[in-house]
Amino acid sequence: MARPVFLLPFALLLLASTMASADVVEHSFHVQNLTVRRLCHEQVITAVNGSLPGPTIRVREGDTLVVHVFNKSPYNLTIHWHGVFQLLSGWADGPVYATQCAIRPGHSYTYKFTITGQEGTLWWHAHVQWLRATVYGALIIRPRAGHKYPFPKPTRREWWNANVIDVENEGLASGGAPNISDAYTINGQPGDLYPCSQKHTHKIKVVQGKTYLLRIINAALNNQFFFKIAKHKMKVIAVDASYTEPYVTDVVVIAPGQTTDILLTADQSLGSYYMAAHPYASAAGAAFDNTTTTGIVVYDGATSSTPEMPVLPAFNDTPTAHKFFSNLTALPMDHTGPQCHFKSMSICS
Repeated sequence: MARPVFLLPFALLLLASTMASADVVEHSFHVQNLTVRRLCHEQVITAVNGSLPGPTIRVREGDTLVVHVFNKSPYNLTIHWHGVFQLLSGWADGPVYATQCAIRPGHSYTYKFTITGQEGTLWWHAHVQWLRATVYGALIIRPRAGHKYPFPKPTRREWWNANVIDVENEGLASGGAPNISDAYTINGQPGDLYPCSQKHTHKIKVVQGKTYLLRIINAALNNQFFFKIAKHKMKVIAVDASYTEPYVTDVVVIAPGQTTDILLTADQSLGSYYMAAHPYASAAGAAFDNTTTTGIVVYDGATSSTPEMPVLPAFNDTPTAHKFFSNLTALPMDHTGPQCHFKSMSICS
């Protein structure tokens, strides 16, 4: 059985992974400005290690993660480890002025914490203003060495992200809502429904009959999303690094900051199929970008290059969203150990 991962900002990400067991996993993040070309224009963004999305971190449950952050950008920033329990390490969580002071331009900071009691998909992102629009990446937690997934092992894994400072500051100065985005992305690419984007549309290749683990991360600033793959069912098996009772669906609904792990079986005819996402927006009168971002699932051996498009729910389809969330049930776990609550605070000058 196979397995992929996705990140939404809206951004969606996909990747294959192999990782040896390790007690300490160490990374260096160099945060600096980067010029990218999207939608026929060049834009200066802030990114980690020169990539959008940023680097994917892979650990096993029980590992200690050490990340050295070097702030070469013109902004204050911190890195938040979204969804990590941070048992006995709350100071490493990353919300600026809540658990730590900002890392100032030209300065560095080292995060160190242990991944305890979690398996699945989480993510990391900047936690100052709207820098998280481009400063983010996946955090993949595999079972401890010798332990297995609570479902048949997939063939491979991939991930995607469904996805700024000036925009936020303009909104704060005017007292009005910030401008809506110009595009959503899958793994940093808007998809071929946007101008100047077809050549870079994100694609994943699958083999007929194989099963893949897709890790979906909604790294969008504010939007929930509907996500579908044309003619394919998806089996939800985890949310926010917590296993769920398997739930088969043709649409995934995912909120900002949330992660969802799904199993996708390549059980259709050889061909190409769009995976597509657009917003779920139930608030009347609220402005939002109503465009659709796409990637393409391509079967090995397919001769047709024209993908089939899924029919996405209406933007305000609350019954579909409610049905999806109502069917998510946690997989029973052993909670025999002590349950503690920890609080931390920081003082900044």
